[in-house]
Amino acid sequence: MNKPRANEIDLLRFLAAMAVVLFHYTFRGYVAHSSSMPYPPLDAVTKYGSYGVQLFFLISGFVILMSASSGSLKHFVISRIVRLYPAFWVCCTLTFLVLLLFGKGRPTVIQYLANMTMLSGFPVVQKFLPVSHMDGSYWSLVVEMRFYALVAVVLLLRQIHRAEYFLAGWLVTVALFELAGIDHLRDVLIVDYAAYFIAGAMLYRVWSHGMSWLRMGVILGCWVLALYESWIGVAKLEANNHTAMDRGIVLSIVTACFILMFLVATKKTGWVGRRNWILLGALTYPLYLVHQAVGYVVFNHLYPAVDPHLLLWGTAAMMIAVARVINVRVEQRVARPFKERLNRWWDGARASCASVAAARDPLASESDNRPDTTA
Repeated sequence: MNKPRANEIDLLRFLAAMAVVLFHYTFRGYVAHSSSMPYPPLDAVTKYGSYGVQLFFLISGFVILMSASSGSLKHFVISRIVRLYPAFWVCCTLTFLVLLLFGKGRPTVIQYLANMTMLSGFPVVQKFLPVSHMDGSYWSLVVEMRFYALVAVVLLLRQIHRAEYFLAGWLVTVALFELAGIDHLRDVLIVDYAAYFIAGAMLYRVWSHGMSWLRMGVILGCWVLALYESWIGVAKLEANNHTAMDRGIVLSIVTACFILMFLVATKKTGWVGRRNWILLGALTYPLYLVHQAVGYVVFNHLYPAVDPHLLLWGTAAMMIAVARVINVRVEQRVARPFKERLNRWWDGARASCASVAAARDPLASESDNRPDTTA
C-alpha cells in the first residue's frame, strides 16, 4: 500500500528552484560581477527570487519531519545520505571541471575535496580547512544539515513522538535569543531561518494529524518571526546586491510562502494536489546544485555574441536537461544499491560495537544469555 503523498510539494520545490535560478541568472550574477550578462527586462522582479530558499526551508521542515516520523535514527540518517550525496558529488565534480577548464577563478583540488564532503561551510571545519564553496548555492545545504542534526538528536533521544513540544520550545528559544540580542549558539539553533523549519514541521503535523491550538499557535508564531527576520534582513540584502528592495513586497512573499504551505497542510489545493508532479520535484535538487556557477561560465563565454534572451532561456533549459540526466542516470540508479550498502555498513558497525562491549564485560554478556529461571 502506497503512503499518502503531498503532491503539491514537488511543484512548489520546482517553482522555488526556478525562482532561485532566475535570481542568479538575471540579477545576482551581474551585480556580484560573477556574470557578464545583465537582464533588465526581469531584474526588478527576479531580485526577490532569493526568497525561493525560504520556501525550500519551509518544505524541508515538512518533509524532514515526515521522514523522521518513523522514529528510526538509522532510517533517517541513511535516507538523508542517499538523498543528498550522490547528486551532490556529480554536480560538485561537474562544477569543478567547468570552473577548472573555463572559469575565471580556478578552484583547487583541496577546495574540491573539501566541498565534496558537504561540510566545508561549517565553522568548525573552516578553522582547520578554510575553503570557500565552489558554487554559491551550497550555503543553504549547510543550513539544511544543521536542521537534520537537530532532528537526529531528537531521534537519538527517542523523543520524536514529542516533536511538537520540541518545535514549540525551539521557537520560544529563538524568539528570546532575538529579543535579548544573544549571539551565542545562533548557528546551532539556526536562528535566522528556524521559523521556516519549525513552521514546515508543524504544518506536516497538521497535514498528518489535523489542526490543534498548539499547532496553529506555533505556525502563527513562526510567521511573525519570519516577518521580523525578513524585515531586518532586507538591509543586508540591499547592501550585498547593491539595490533597493521594497519591504512590503518582501513581507508579502514570505506571507505567500506560509499561505501556500498552509493550503498544502490543510489539503485545500484542489486539482493541483491531485496531480502528479514527481517529475518536476525530481529535477529540483540537481537543478539547484548545478545551475549557478556553470551558468555564469556560459554567460561569460557567450555574451554579448549571443542574444541575451536566447542565452538566458537556452541556458536555463540546458540546466534543466542536465538535472534530468543526473536524476535518471545517477539518483535513480544509485539510490537502491547505495542504500543497501549503507544499511549493511550500519548493521555491521552496530554488531562490531556490540561485540566490543561484550568483550569488555563478558559477565554481563553471559548473564544476558542465561535462561530466565525466576518464574
